[in-house]
Amino acid sequence: MNPNRRHFLRNITAASALVATESIAKPFSIIKDLKKISPNDKIRFATIGMGIQGHSDTKAALRSSPDVEFVAAADLYDGRLTRVKEVFGKDVFTTRDYRQILDRKDIDSVLIVTPDHWHDHITKAALKAGKNVYCEKPMVHHIDEGLSVIDAWKKAGKTMQVGSQRISSAAFKEAKRLFQAGEIGELNYVESNNDRFNAIGAWNYSIPTDASVNTLDWETFLGDAPKTPFDAKRFFRWRNYRDYGTGVAGDLFVHLITGVHFVTNTMGPERIFSSGELSYWKDGRDVPDVLVSILDYPKTDAHPNFQTVLRVNFANAGAIANNTRLIGTEGQIEFTENNLILTKKKLPKAPGFGGYDSYNTFSEAEQKEFKKQYDAQYAEDTRKAEPVKEVRFQAPENDDQHANHFCDFFDNVKKGSLATVEDPIFAFRAAAPVLACNESYFSKKIVNWDPVAMKKKSK
Repeated sequence: MNPNRRHFLRNITAASALVATESIAKPFSIIKDLKKISPNDKIRFATIGMGIQGHSDTKAALRSSPDVEFVAAADLYDGRLTRVKEVFGKDVFTTRDYRQILDRKDIDSVLIVTPDHWHDHITKAALKAGKNVYCEKPMVHHIDEGLSVIDAWKKAGKTMQVGSQRISSAAFKEAKRLFQAGEIGELNYVESNNDRFNAIGAWNYSIPTDASVNTLDWETFLGDAPKTPFDAKRFFRWRNYRDYGTGVAGDLFVHLITGVHFVTNTMGPERIFSSGELSYWKDGRDVPDVLVSILDYPKTDAHPNFQTVLRVNFANAGAIANNTRLIGTEGQIEFTENNLILTKKKLPKAPGFGGYDSYNTFSEAEQKEFKKQYDAQYAEDTRKAEPVKEVRFQAPENDDQHANHFCDFFDNVKKGSLATVEDPIFAFRAAAPVLACNESYFSKKIVNWDPVAMKKKSK
């Protein structure tokens, strides 16, 4: 079993931490020692963690390129290993022990699709073993794990991508293009939400009838989490518990904030505050099912200062849009995973008068004097706004964001490149703020963040 996380963190050397900190902002894309894959070779990959997302990722990886081959899988529940052979073929190697996969020299890349508390451990072990890594979001379980993962990636010189696949969709790419072209003027506010209204959406996944300490490895599942007696709910519904998951923030906010960061080219917020509650799903979980977070982004060369509001509501019996809105001084971009609406508006130069206005409280003589001065100051053509313009974008029917994301990963593996669309630095700049959303919720305090150094600030 892996060492306790606290013991592990104490043993990170000062030199290693220094390398991680000092090398953060240095651009690089290709490491000369990184082994390239021959154009004639298949990229042989394995998936570690064959739950819901593990199956989805494996299928998407296979759709992404004819040059990839699924050869091995690891999972702690025997039923899932049986299912792997049923779905993907009897020749796929299966094991409970992910280390058997890392030891195999014929495997080029691994997909890490485990509970969140295993992400950093297996990622660093895989990089050390010379594997290219695709790790599901969020990249880490706790903020203080991020820099050590980045350090391990740089030292290994292997391709690594994190799995918030929405940024590989046509709609998100179009949102980025429109925003960067200045179509909405100066950004000032963003809101993004991901609501649900069903039990499975709220993570109450089905539990197999044969779940027991004989059919799954409970002790390894716990890893560095607190020791607790076997509980099938904790194993199969791990997202409901802080010991293994990261709640709605780490599971869903991370998608929302990744999209915002991708479109705006931001490095992240500097102040984070959350409020919420456990409103409906009072089933033993210890994470909220309603959460709203406010994130303040400072002005940079890439964008003005702006505010972002993120929301998840797992008991939303009303209308569910699940969209993101970027609002600026000349319009807004509203987009989902599949479509986009750009609405352009501009205020007239002249402010107008009358209506619900103090002008009507002036004396008749003062009203005449005011109008005379107004007419002299504002020409007729400055008094009307331009017509509202609307542009709609619909993603092509064959747009497969999940496969697109893997295509980017495997293309970079082939080239021997580190420049994936969601490398560990980009991924941590998204993961850390959403993990700070959790910290703010549970501590009831504002979290101050340094988006450049990627470290918490004392104030």
